[in-house]
Amino acid sequence: MKDERITITGGKGFLGAHLTQKMKEKGYKYLYIADLPEYDLVRLEDIKRMYDDSKPDIVIHLAAKVGGIGFNRENPATLFYENLLMGVQLLHEGYLRRIEKFVAIGTICAYPKFTPVPFKEEDLWNGYPEETNAPYGLAKKMMLVQSQAYRQQYGFNSIYLLPVNLYGPGDNFDPRSSHVIPALIKKCVDAKLNDEKEILVWGTGNATREFFYVEDAAEAIILGMERYNKSDPVNIGAGFEISIKELVELIVELTGFKGRIIWDKAKPDGQPRRTLDTTKAFKEFGFRAETDFREGLKKTIQWYLEMVKCQSP
Repeated sequence: MKDERITITGGKGFLGAHLTQKMKEKGYKYLYIADLPEYDLVRLEDIKRMYDDSKPDIVIHLAAKVGGIGFNRENPATLFYENLLMGVQLLHEGYLRRIEKFVAIGTICAYPKFTPVPFKEEDLWNGYPEETNAPYGLAKKMMLVQSQAYRQQYGFNSIYLLPVNLYGPGDNFDPRSSHVIPALIKKCVDAKLNDEKEILVWGTGNATREFFYVEDAAEAIILGMERYNKSDPVNIGAGFEISIKELVELIVELTGFKGRIIWDKAKPDGQPRRTLDTTKAFKEFGFRAETDFREGLKKTIQWYLEMVKCQSP
């Protein structure tokens, strides 16, 4: 596959940048980045132009409209519409142009709200997603339906990978749309720099999450692209669970913040528990996460500290 033409949508984004770098290191020569502002992948004419420009053999679809709980609550219609249109049109156009393979990146938000832990792929349809995530999760989940339908009717080769929550250097630290790890790192580091005595954290701290280091996620996607050729969904993650309370304590320790934690229990926790069964990824294409969570957090915090230093006058 090293000589294949590979287009990565959302390649300028957090995961996309790490994936592109890792693929270059592995010797992939013909990588094409399809992202804003050159291509608005909600628009069919931009999708067609992207295919004309890049002439891909393989498409890896990472591009997504995405955010944390607050962003999801404020933008459910936008999240549903834009993610649905991107996925449906990109995959269909890939089929029309007879590309060799389409790699669809789904989301853990597609799982039902009360999925038995750890989440197994066969539980994906056993209920409705957690309400704040549902429009986004269901829009991305439609790529799985489409992938399976197009394989059944047309023999089109597409796969569907389900990553758990990502984190790492280069993450989105914008408080309006960031996920929990960058949001907490920013709060602790900024409070420490500004000599503030407390930080406010949403929810009760009881919800649990699994976090997946971005470089491990990039490795999983490459292995799936290289070795997996079925439309059955596959979880990719680190295979561990931590409560938000424990996460806050760990980030407080690693950032050196000495103040008080105030829990805003009026704000939602989101899905009660979230961790993946990742045995299928190992069985099907030999992927197992390698990055220790504490070490991954240290690298992420260090990256943010360097960014803050660069931006200060």
